[in-house]
Amino acid sequence: MSTKVEIYKLKDDEIVFPNPKEATNHGLLAWGGDLSEKRLIQAYKSGIFPWYSKGDPLLWWSPNPRLLLFPDEFRVTKSLKKSRKKFDVKFNTNFSEVISSCKNLREETWISDEMKEAYESLFRVGIAKSVECYQDGNLVGGLYGVQVGSIFCGESMFSKVRDASKVALWELCKVMKQNGGDFIDCQMPTEHLISLGARIVTRDDFLEMLLICKEKKVELF
Repeated sequence: MSTKVEIYKLKDDEIVFPNPKEATNHGLLAWGGDLSEKRLIQAYKSGIFPWYSKGDPLLWWSPNPRLLLFPDEFRVTKSLKKSRKKFDVKFNTNFSEVISSCKNLREETWISDEMKEAYESLFRVGIAKSVECYQDGNLVGGLYGVQVGSIFCGESMFSKVRDASKVALWELCKVMKQNGGDFIDCQMPTEHLISLGARIVTRDDFLEMLLICKEKKVELF
């Protein structure tokens, strides 16, 4: 006998989310609302993130299980150490181009113009951040995400040159270790990130860690 799971409709005039534990195991929790700064901040503090395709309503997710990368567990290969020498790595110097590159390198992407504008707004208030890899002054790889306390919530990454996004992720792990970061929320499990050291945890375990980490006052980078 199956149990029907209710997908909540968010009210436009209230910044309120249902309990993320009520999401389906796949992660779908709610729909509707908007991408305002206040709503996005509340979502990430609750372990929830937006993700939807063109033509879909605005969908909100909290998957079970969850994929986390702890900075000490990032796997550094000999070839990656060699690749690192090819790049200049910078932080928060070109957020808009990073998110545009993530958007443009995929034929089908959830990064709509509306999403791009919303995260650029979060960047302007210091909540969204980017890591960038350059060669000869050109941006060739990087990633972006949202800081919540001592957590970095990864959103997307891209590479125009081999290993550029891996180097960006490695450098993110380095600065997190230096500055009191606890882990990177990679959201949905992928074989690629698991191969780099990310581990699968239950949603309940993630939410317990989030309760503690979101209250920490650290400046990751």
